[in-house]
Amino acid sequence: MYFAVICRDKPGALQIRKDNREAHLAYIAETGVVFMAGPFIEDGEMHGSLVILEVADLAAAQDWAANDPYAKAGLFAESSVQEWKKVIG
Repeated sequence: MYFAVICRDKPGALQIRKDNREAHLAYIAETGVVFMAGPFIEDGEMHGSLVILEVADLAAAQDWAANDPYAKAGLFAESSVQEWKKVIG
């Protein structure tokens, strides 16, 4: 199953994102469940994340999201995890 992890950064938190980017990318590589991912861009800067996970169920997706180094560092003002269906691409 696919799940979308949709996160918006706290205002003024770009440095938190930059400081934790290497750990976030390592987590993605280590877990091996990320189908695709990338940041949201506003005014030329990263301001959030969209991560598509391929995991067994919602609980696994929520666990992945909670253990993301970005989440642990307090980067996000809000986040959600929703089941997602790939239709095109």
